Amino acid sequence: MNLVQVALRAEDLDRATDFWTHLLGAGPTGRFDPPGLVFFDLDGVRLLLERGAPASLLYVHLPGLRARLPELAADGVVVESEPHVIFHHDDAALGPAGKDEWQAFVRDSEGNLVGLVDFA
Repeated sequence: MNLVQVALRAEDLDRATDFWTHLLGAGPTGRFDPPGLVFFDLDGVRLLLERGAPASLLYVHLPGLRARLPELAADGVVVESEPHVIFHHDDAALGPAGKDEWQAFVRDSEGNLVGLVDFA
């Protein structure tokens, strides 16, 4: 069984598309308006931005998190929590063995809380 798609609420599709394009460093793979859907590819999992979707909490791997977060903040992204180590992976059960898992939290342009994750 594989995860196929996650959806996030997007009141303003253009604003949300700009935010996620900037965060991911890649543009959408599809837009259908109407009915108001924008898709991004997250390594084979579709991220759907949709006007009618409920608010969600999504965790995204953002390589170089500690260096990128100040850049995002300077661009106006609301930082809810600065990068911090939440766990050391002794084995590979939940992440890369021998690495610390760093997390930070931001708000996207639509008010969704987004967890940013990196391993170092």
